[in-house]
Amino acid sequence: MTAARTLARLPSGAPNIDLVLGGGLISNAVNLIIGPPGAGKTILAQQYLFTNATKERPGIYLATVSEPLEKILRYGQTLAFFDQKAVGSSVFYEDLSAAMNATGLAGVLLQVDRLLKERRPGMVVIDSFKALHPYAENQGDFRRFLHDLAARLSVVPVTSFWVGEYGRDDATEAPEFAVADAIVSLHSERAAERERRVLQVLKLRGSAFMSGQHAYRLSGEGFDVFPRLADAIDLSSYKIHRERISSGIPILDEMLTDGYWSGASTLVAGPSGAGKTLMGLHFVFAGARLGAPGLIATFQENPVQLENICNGFGWSLSDDNIAVMYRTPVDMYIDEWVYNLLEIVERSGTKRLMIDSLGDLMVAAGDDIRFREYVYSLLQRFSRASVSVLMTQEVPQLFGVTGLSEVGISHLSDNVVLLQYLPSHSEVKRAASVLKTRASQHDPYIRQYDITKDGFTVGKPFPDGQGIV
Repeated sequence: MTAARTLARLPSGAPNIDLVLGGGLISNAVNLIIGPPGAGKTILAQQYLFTNATKERPGIYLATVSEPLEKILRYGQTLAFFDQKAVGSSVFYEDLSAAMNATGLAGVLLQVDRLLKERRPGMVVIDSFKALHPYAENQGDFRRFLHDLAARLSVVPVTSFWVGEYGRDDATEAPEFAVADAIVSLHSERAAERERRVLQVLKLRGSAFMSGQHAYRLSGEGFDVFPRLADAIDLSSYKIHRERISSGIPILDEMLTDGYWSGASTLVAGPSGAGKTLMGLHFVFAGARLGAPGLIATFQENPVQLENICNGFGWSLSDDNIAVMYRTPVDMYIDEWVYNLLEIVERSGTKRLMIDSLGDLMVAAGDDIRFREYVYSLLQRFSRASVSVLMTQEVPQLFGVTGLSEVGISHLSDNVVLLQYLPSHSEVKRAASVLKTRASQHDPYIRQYDITKDGFTVGKPFPDGQGIV
């Protein structure tokens, strides 16, 4: 039996893009990059060009009539991947507008013929390809041009990028969509006042790829993608550590039957000011005292504010076993945040992670299904890595809490601790209860607690008949 031939891949210069593309785009193929103006099509094409062009197999960038060549070069020079020394030796820029205006599409073919013979390129970019359409007398004329161009590019080992301001609806009418071996769509999604750039692979012949929409950012470093994190079911075996770890609060450990399982996830839910963040700080600093690195991933307080809170209870963020990852929820991509979090956890060897709070993360996600997918995938990965996670979730009710999470995060958590306010005659008391501990018994009582200079202190259960509503 003949083994399947492995197709050569073209790297992008950004590992996450190659991950989405199942290892990279196929070499010596026609690739269509589509999207509205400003989506980053030109940046992505140039990033491929500078990543792969060599003196022996140079890259050629052909500008048509949509954007002046001088403008493409001027903005390209601001990007980190743009190598000025490569221009004229391994990367060549050419302007097709004069030939197009003089002899139309026939002039484009003559220019391509000349460059293929003279330069023997490994890559050819045509930007904008859609701008060629008006130079055809009719649709049949454009189809003949497309056939002739594809024939020229297929007889030599060259990878082509056709860049254009196409919409995904153009796939049913524009003939270049049928010719292309790969189609990568760049567009934006808007939710309320937030806008998110997303990449989607619409077609990739002869290769598997990651389906769905993947967020991306444009920066001075170029084009980078944050692949959609949605872990499939993994039935492979992994070791579960059976030891218990302290919550940092002795009475809560008793309520949980000697603390949390190592590698478990815990949801602490409650109204504003109930002490959710403080309970999380007890958790990470208790681990730090035992030499277990802790990470505080917060949206609520910046490091200065958080240090001030910690100092009030005798802790400090300067502890060698404590790291802080602060991100403002304004203009945040949940996709980017997730990959930053995974990288810091791996680099620091984090064993205890606090996420404060899930409400900010849900807003950044944009929709409930996507948010739930990300939380599920994170908890699965951390469980396999024996990273214990504590998440905080604010509930809207000050009294009489009737629900913990609108998207079922409590079902994904191994432990659920509820903090709430209970009215009792003329005063309001704080109450803590353990609603759930997976694979373990727990204290069913509602206990009063206080926040003192020593932190979170839990007392005895409320006596029956005390007048609590």
